[in-house]
Amino acid sequence: MKCYNIQNYIRYKEDVKQRMKRIDMTQIYDEYTRDELIIKFMPLVENLARKFSTAQQASGVMNINDLIQEGNKNLTIAVDKIDWDTLYKSDDIEKTIKSFLSKRIKGGIRRAIDINRGTMRIPEHKINEIRKDNGEDKQAIEMFFNSVFTSLDAGTQEQQNAAYNIPDDMKGYNKELLSAYIKSLMLQYLNPKEFQVLRLSYGLDCDKMSAKEIADVLGIKGTSSYVRISQLKKQAIDKLIDNVPHSQVVDYL
Repeated sequence: MKCYNIQNYIRYKEDVKQRMKRIDMTQIYDEYTRDELIIKFMPLVENLARKFSTAQQASGVMNINDLIQEGNKNLTIAVDKIDWDTLYKSDDIEKTIKSFLSKRIKGGIRRAIDINRGTMRIPEHKINEIRKDNGEDKQAIEMFFNSVFTSLDAGTQEQQNAAYNIPDDMKGYNKELLSAYIKSLMLQYLNPKEFQVLRLSYGLDCDKMSAKEIADVLGIKGTSSYVRISQLKKQAIDKLIDNVPHSQVVDYL
C-alpha cells in the first residue's frame, strides 16, 4: 500500500465523528438538511473506498485519502440527484438510498482511478467494455461451480477460496440432473482420486462423507489425512474452473 498522510486521515475521521454527533439519526429522511444527509453517509464512502486496491498497478498515484475524497465529491453530487418521490415508493427507503448512493460513489472513484492510473487515457466506455469482457468466461465458471457446490452442500466450510464463498441468490437446481452433469464433467477433467473426493464430499450419487471417512475409503493414512482430503478437494475444484470451457456451463448461468 502506498504511503499517505496519516495525520490528515485522523483529522478527517475525527471531524466526521464530531459532525455526526450533532445529527439526529432517528429523524426521517426528508427532515435531514442537504449537509446532514451528506455527513450521514460519509462513513459509507470510506467503506466503499477501502474496497478498492491502492497498489500502484490498480490505482496509480491515488492513495486511500484520495479515494475517500473522490467518493465524498460524488456523494455530494449524488445527494443532489435523489428523486424523493421515487424513493418514498420503495418498501425499504434505507436500502434504496444506500444502493443509489453506493452506485454513484463507486462509479466516481472508478473514473478517478482510470484517469490517474497511467499516462495513456482510454475512453471510459471502452474501459467499461474491457472490464466486462476481460476474464468474463473464467469468472462465470467460478460462479457456476460456486452456485453448484453451494446448492449440493448448503455451504461447505472447508472451501477456503473466496471465489467459492460468494453469496448466491439463485433458485435451487434439480439436484439429480445437476449431479449427473457434474459427474460427467469430473470424469472428463479430474483424475480418479480427485473424482472420488468430490463425489463423496458432495454425495453426488451416494451419502455425503466427512474428510476422515473419505481418507479411509481412499486408503490415505496418518493423523492429518483429513487435511490431505481438503487439499485434494480444493485442487479438484480449481482444476474444473481452469479447464472446463465456458460453453459447457453457459446453459446453467
